[in-house]
Formats: sequence, structure tokens, C-alpha cells
Amino acid sequence: MAELQINISEIRKNIKTLNKYLKERDIKWSLITKVFSGDKEFMKQVLTPDIIKDIHSVGDSRLSSIKRLKELNADLETIYIKPPAKAYIEDVVKYADISLNSSFRTIVALDKAAKKQNKIHKVIIMIELGELREGVNRDDLFEFYEKVFSLENINVVGLGSNLGCMYGVEPTYDKLLQLNLYKELIETKHGTKLELISGGSSITLPLLERGTVPADINHFRIGESAFFGTSPLENKQFLDLCTDTFNFYAQIIELEEKGVVPDGVIGDASIGHSADFSQDDMGKTTYKAILDFGLLDVDQEGLSIDDENVKFVGITSDMTVVDIGSNINPDGSKKYRIGDRVCMDADYMSVARLFNSKFIEKQFINTND
Repeated sequence: MAELQINISEIRKNIKTLNKYLKERDIKWSLITKVFSGDKEFMKQVLTPDIIKDIHSVGDSRLSSIKRLKELNADLETIYIKPPAKAYIEDVVKYADISLNSSFRTIVALDKAAKKQNKIHKVIIMIELGELREGVNRDDLFEFYEKVFSLENINVVGLGSNLGCMYGVEPTYDKLLQLNLYKELIETKHGTKLELISGGSSITLPLLERGTVPADINHFRIGESAFFGTSPLENKQFLDLCTDTFNFYAQIIELEEKGVVPDGVIGDASIGHSADFSQDDMGKTTYKAILDFGLLDVDQEGLSIDDENVKFVGITSDMTVVDIGSNINPDGSKKYRIGDRVCMDADYMSVARLFNSKFIEKQFINTND
């Protein structure tokens, strides 16, 4: 069976490095775990006391994952990182200490649920800064805040923004300065203090390194850099974080010499990807291997094969075909055989999908720190 290997030791080192780096800059941060889809074994191995002691909170976009976090550690500060659906308001208040919000009607429902549960629910109001995802329109922010501020069982602990996730709007200094300005105006008008100005994520870390993040931005929500060692701003390694944290292995279940060009009339019935073939490919053969994963598990677009001589040919629901050329090593021996595994690197979205697939084995590698 295809297998995803997770190097827990290197991930823990990454988190500790980020802890130290952000603490030195007086920035609180939430570790965002949504890529792991609420996997209990991951939580047990990563969220140990020495890891979470310097983290402000642990966040996720799935309520089931937030629930598991609380089951693992009832004292863990949890943050629900997308606007809650009204159908799940009671559970949001029950399991999430903080939630990100952009709808007044939703916050009113949270207030009622918090009152019923005898709790104070904390919210971060999200502001629209151009990404056109979640966020209150800037012109409506002051009226919005004033109404939320009056709710008895809601504590507005901060303002936040989300950049770079949908259209790729970069978190520039000017964008973050707008968030900073709204914080100052609200605090002055209401004589209050907002604890968290959540303008940072993995994509913002390079700006922090360059010293171009406004001083009042004091909260980051980080997942990718902790688990993959990279920042999506430039898709490069951040600091000296480990980037070799996930490896995906698929087993060869068939290996045959076959034609390069399909034989027959090609229609639209296939769920795989059609390919263009040149006249020069006619009559040629190559060795093709079938791997034991498919679109139900992950899209191959997010995978890169370690062996540069192996190329993706196509993918169906549960099998993937690769071209391995002549299948001969320089010394004349066979390069691959049935039962051998092909190693691939997986990007953020691919790892998230692989964790969601019940047909993929997960192996946690945990060496001594």
C-alpha cells in the first residue's frame, strides 16, 4: 500500500526554532494543524508539553480536529480559524477558545451559545484587505466593532487579516499598516486594548525577517513553515528550517514495456488526463509502471518524483501510470521491479489530501531530538 512518511523529529525541531525566533520578536503565534486532518497520532507526538509551552494556541479549520485537540489536552488554548457555520455554533463555543469572525449574526449566535454554556467566547474580527476571502469591509468596521463590543459573552481580543490564500495578494508593509491603523483607531475610540493583531502567517515570515512588519502586528498563524520549513511568499526555505519532512512512497503493481501512444479512438470517457502525442512517438515503446494510488488519494500535480528519469503519464481514480524509460541502470541491471517503491516529495495540499485518504498508510518517524 502507498505510504506517507512523516518526520516528526524534524517537525518538532522546526516548531522549536520558530518558537525561539518569534519569542525574540515579542510575537505570539498559533500553530495551525489543518494539514494533518485531526490525526490523533500526530497530535500525541507533536503537541507535547515541551512543544506547546511557548505557543499561544493551536488552531484548525475543522471542528472535529478542534474537538480532538481538547480531548488530548483540555487546557490547550484552541483557535477555530474560519468563520463558524451557524449549525455548529454550540460546538464552536464548547471546543474553541477563540474563533475568527466576519459576520455579526454569527457572533450574536456565539454570544447566545456562550451565555448558555456560562462562558466568555473570544473572537478575532477579520478585516477585508483585498484578498476577497473572509473579512469585514473596511468601511463597515467601526460600526461592526461597536455592535460586537456590546455583547456580554463575547470578548473581542483582536483584529486579523488573511492574505495570500486565495488570490495570492501579498502581505506587504502597506497592507499590514492598514490593519495596524484600524487597531489604533478602535483602541482610541473605545478606550480599550486589543490583545492580538493577527496579520501574520507563513507567507508573512520573510517580511518579519526583513524588518518590514509594523510593530503592532503581534500574532501569527503558522502551519506551512512549521511543517514544511518553507514560506509560500517565495516558496523557499525559511531560516534553517528542515524542508525534508514528508516523503510519499507508492508501490509498483505492474511493470511492462508498452507503447508510448494509446491504440484506438480516444474519447472523453476517461477520468484521467489526456496527453498530446507527436508523430515521432508512433510505434515507440517504453517501460511503464502502475503505482498504487490515484485521484481519490491525491492529485499528482502536487507530487514530484525523486528520480528525475521517471515521469508521470496519467492518473485514474485508484492508479497512477509513470514512464520509467528503458528501466536499465548504467551497469545494465534492472532499475525497477514489481514491488519496488517510487519516492515522491509532496507539497502542502498533497499532504493534506493524503492524510484525508483512508487508503494511504501513515508512518511517523521519530528519532531523538
